[in-house]
Amino acid sequence: MKIAVIGTGYVGLVAGAGFSEFGNDVTCVDVDAARVATLEAGKIPIYEPGLEDLVQRNAAEGRLRFTTELTASVAGADIVIIAVGTPQGSYGLGANLEQVWSAGRDIARALTGFAVIATKSTVPVGTADRLKEILTADSAHPFAVASNPEFLKEGDAVNDFMKPSRIIIGCDDERGIAAMRNLYAPFVRTADRVLVMDVRSAELSKYAANAMLATRISFMNELARLAEVVGADIESVRSGIGSDPRIGSKFLFPGPGFGGSCFPKDIRALAHTAHGHGIELSVVEAADRANERQKRLIGSRVRQHFGGASLSGRRVALWGLAFKPGTDDVRESPALAIADDLVTAGAEVAAYDPAAAETFRAQLGHRVSIASDMYAAVDGTDALVLVTEWKQFRRPDFARIKTAMRGNALFDGRNIWNPGELTAQGFQYYGIGRPCPPASPQKVK
Repeated sequence: MKIAVIGTGYVGLVAGAGFSEFGNDVTCVDVDAARVATLEAGKIPIYEPGLEDLVQRNAAEGRLRFTTELTASVAGADIVIIAVGTPQGSYGLGANLEQVWSAGRDIARALTGFAVIATKSTVPVGTADRLKEILTADSAHPFAVASNPEFLKEGDAVNDFMKPSRIIIGCDDERGIAAMRNLYAPFVRTADRVLVMDVRSAELSKYAANAMLATRISFMNELARLAEVVGADIESVRSGIGSDPRIGSKFLFPGPGFGGSCFPKDIRALAHTAHGHGIELSVVEAADRANERQKRLIGSRVRQHFGGASLSGRRVALWGLAFKPGTDDVRESPALAIADDLVTAGAEVAAYDPAAAETFRAQLGHRVSIASDMYAAVDGTDALVLVTEWKQFRRPDFARIKTAMRGNALFDGRNIWNPGELTAQGFQYYGIGRPCPPASPQKVK
């Protein structure tokens, strides 16, 4: 099949490379000429395990191309995938769909025959209806509009795309449904995981999925705060409730809050859509508020440990800056809020991340120093804060850390370390939702 993918961001690039891997003729289009030139040179502008090899292999074999020329790419295409950005709108409201509408107008004028126009961007309910109006106004050719939401996890997106847990196709046109089924047939040879539904249900499914996962995280983070004050251990509680098959164990890990390009933006957009129809999604809105509070928890704990609001004269190390391991994405990362809190309180912050150092620097400028490696970050520090659970942080050399640090406070934002072992080594350990020792402020050496 001939496929045009509009947008070479995270979703568009993974989708384009993934579809080409199954023998399709794929052209990825972007208005950013510099980005296209980078991709044509075989370089990937984002960090995503396995993606660079996938892109380079399919480009070398002629199945995957990159261009700024939308008209030529859409002409003769069987399916056009819209994968442009839908950033949060002004004042924290719903999604900004200007890029979607612009792509729709350009696609309409470029069509040379029947094609399916499928939105893979995360878009609010009703987007397909408006897109159909735009296409009808500007196109002289027949078309079908479909919603084909993505369900990719950053850090494991290639595997998610190649081995999808489900494929949702929202479409009311039989010819369009047949084309989309044909596109995904190679992905589901062993089991039919294609779910066909109406367009509006497909659009809502994406937001609903992200809202459910975000709510589970916020629920556990709030429960963790309760566990601390009543003397319970949230890790035991997590095991207790996660063993219930009606609940399951996934997304029950407490932490410093969720971030990334999807959860924060999407739950706000969902709440905004609901308000537009006179509905209050109080659970979803509460999950967002709880998450914003959670991002400020660790900074507050560090200040409390040192006996007050000021951290002047203190040096704090941050391990992990990306919003999750396996990516260089720092959008809405808890590390941004934590670093801001610490610097504002007067601390000197040294940070390290194996992939996200430069993207983090772009967000916070030079307010923090970026260390060359994880152990360099802790040199001379009064406290170490673990924010993102990269594998290399799971079993570090704590004897080396103890020698390098000036202080002894460890703030485990992911509960991946053993409190008993660390206490025995002379550290003062603080987890999330775990019994915490009383604060014992230390003097600056």
